[in-house]
Amino acid sequence: MQRQGSNGGSAANRVRVAGGVLLVAHLALVAWIMLRPLDVPWVRPANLHPFAGIRSDLALGWPQATRRVGKGLALLAPLGVLLPMAGGRLDVSPLASLARTVGAGTLISLAFELLQTGVPGQVVDIDAVLLNTVGVALAHLLVVPAARARLRRRARCRQRTAVLHPEEPSQGRTPTIPRVGIAP
Repeated sequence: MQRQGSNGGSAANRVRVAGGVLLVAHLALVAWIMLRPLDVPWVRPANLHPFAGIRSDLALGWPQATRRVGKGLALLAPLGVLLPMAGGRLDVSPLASLARTVGAGTLISLAFELLQTGVPGQVVDIDAVLLNTVGVALAHLLVVPAARARLRRRARCRQRTAVLHPEEPSQGRTPTIPRVGIAP
């Protein structure tokens, strides 16, 4: 990352720290949602056939399908913004950022699905991995390129301002001379 001024560097660090804290908080919430045991009388079998669960959701009708598919899309969607925010880089290619974020989101979703195999009442669903991945990609595409462009414009504006109006180094306090009256 390019070196920024004293305010720019600390602002970038604050964004990284805030992104990291929010990322950890979101992952803790997702872990609580996905890995808590369910007390159910029976458990449906694992879904290892892509789009089979989505097709069965669509068969339930549009309101129910919208709720279930929307829930799958929204669960890990904040990772599409939080992962680049925790990285804190402005000078990365949009395609590379998307690929890295979607790859990390897919791996996180897959890890949660695999951890669910040891939790009573929870089963593996490949459609959940697909929906979570699409949610991460959509959130990234909707927010990150525009946010990075805005931050780059702001950084360029600050650089131009710094070139046009360089700050003079401080030389300390200016001594004050006591006023002396003029004689008549």
